[in-house]
Amino acid sequence: MSAAPCASDGVATTPVRAIPALPQRWQINTPDHEKAAALAASGRIPQVIAELLLARGIDSTEAAHRFLNPEISQLHDPSQMLGMAAAVDRIERAVAQGETILLYGDYDVDGTTAVVLLKTAIEMLGGMLGKPPGAASAAKVRFHVPHRLREGYGIQSAVLETAAAEGVSLVISVDTGMRAFAEARVAQRLGLDLIITDHHLPDAGDEIPIAHALLNPNQPGCNYPEKSLCGAAIAFKLAQAVLERRDPVRTREKTIPSFLKMVALATVADAVPLKGENRVLAALGIRELHRPAGLGLRALFKAAGVDPSTKQLTSFDLGFRLGPRINAAGRMDIAAEVVELFTTRDATRAHELAEKLERLNTERRETEAEALRQVEERLATDPQLAENRMLVLAGDGWHRGVIGILASRVVDRTAKPAIVVSIEDGVAYGSGRSIDGFPLLEAIETCADLYTRFGGHAFAVGFALPASNLPEMERRLYAFAAQKLAGKPVEQVLHIHAELPLDRVTPALAGWLHKLEPLGHGNPEPIFLARDLRLAAPVRLMKEKHIRLELISPSKSGQSGPPHLAPAYAVGWNLARRSHELGLQQGSEINMAYRIRENDHPQYGGIQIEIAGIELAHGR
Repeated sequence: MSAAPCASDGVATTPVRAIPALPQRWQINTPDHEKAAALAASGRIPQVIAELLLARGIDSTEAAHRFLNPEISQLHDPSQMLGMAAAVDRIERAVAQGETILLYGDYDVDGTTAVVLLKTAIEMLGGMLGKPPGAASAAKVRFHVPHRLREGYGIQSAVLETAAAEGVSLVISVDTGMRAFAEARVAQRLGLDLIITDHHLPDAGDEIPIAHALLNPNQPGCNYPEKSLCGAAIAFKLAQAVLERRDPVRTREKTIPSFLKMVALATVADAVPLKGENRVLAALGIRELHRPAGLGLRALFKAAGVDPSTKQLTSFDLGFRLGPRINAAGRMDIAAEVVELFTTRDATRAHELAEKLERLNTERRETEAEALRQVEERLATDPQLAENRMLVLAGDGWHRGVIGILASRVVDRTAKPAIVVSIEDGVAYGSGRSIDGFPLLEAIETCADLYTRFGGHAFAVGFALPASNLPEMERRLYAFAAQKLAGKPVEQVLHIHAELPLDRVTPALAGWLHKLEPLGHGNPEPIFLARDLRLAAPVRLMKEKHIRLELISPSKSGQSGPPHLAPAYAVGWNLARRSHELGLQQGSEINMAYRIRENDHPQYGGIQIEIAGIELAHGR
């Protein structure tokens, strides 16, 4: 077990006063050992894997097999989605009649990949109908991805006006439109047929916009089994339905596996729950990403320094290596270039676009780091913020492309719901992130009359409003949070899924743990507990804020004598302060919560133990 040197993004920042550390409460899962043993025996899986499956509500051999072995046959029939037949009929008619179609997207990974999927599917349908792209009678597929700063989120009436004037007859939204009531009426007035595909929640009254067809599992009356699909997954379902109607065999054998690459990127990046059908979509897509056929995907992998031919891809690669680079286009520049990246057939252009995403991502990190420095300074020095149960932090000119990331950072550091606001020319643009048990969309709906637009879900929201309304918004949100979170301690809860002595951490177990991938929201990375470990050497500091521990496991139960086995090594990121607080030194005995990671570093590769939490054993 090895510990790699810590990574750095190379961004220099001015030190700020430290934010007080939050108490960490360990919540340890208590497994039913008898049930776990039975599942392990019947499913021929390790006991600890059975315990992890039971904690996920998987309690039968058949369910365990389905979870550990995702297959295309586990995907739901797209025809179950309300509005699907009408949407497919209208697209077929548009392609058959050579109409001009506008795909209206969004500027994040979810919205851009959804455009790529539908654009490709509609062009493929044209080929099936004898009207391939470029033919005089072919349908013309255009797309519009809004500019985050100039247009903001959502369908804009001005874009619809221009589209109608230029001969567009069908508009298909992806990852947006669920609250576009006024814009839907504009489309109707202009004679534009509108198909809305979106995954965001309806408004509080369950009202839906006027549209030729609306695809959203969360709309009233929709019986589609999976309610938490991302926007690209809904676009994929539409693409699947369109193509299966004409060529079901080829669609299932060739097209669906190819499309799942984009779906996996969006599903992981959009942080939807990785369980149920989402897990299948992401798992199968990650499997297909090991064979990236498209020039754009290959260029993106190269720019990100990821070689899918030599390593097992995980949700971490998608969420923290590929996803941020795709998102950087929408955060810092023009997201439409992501669509070009994934559809170009020019290798040189694909390389140029991927390198541009790399530069934009570096710019995004630098911009974020400076704004985060200001946020942390405020958190460390403003006593009122320490008292509030929810945080609203506003700054003049903070880049709107990073305020969502900043809100996530604030939640991580404070364990409180957080909204970060950028004020520009008298307008306040906000992005919020939440914690378990606090419905953020419900919170901002108490301020609906203050916003010019808003939307989101329980864990993430976005909005715009006149800056003059900020004080009233803060007053209402703070009152809502005080009532909703009354009596709940402000603490970081570390969920420990199973006890596992370090001597049971083996390459074979790491292989079994990989079968739990993709990991993320709804399917968390397992955290294990090892008790009564002894430090065999002094704590080693790395870059003044990280630690590396050399640990000896205790003797096996019922045996006397010295500790057994060779020392194990564990690395703890940003745990130097915690180590100092506990007074750790050679000979200290600790209980350690940890993750099992596989490090692909050429020099430090192998199984790596990463510390998630430390406490003194026996309280001393």
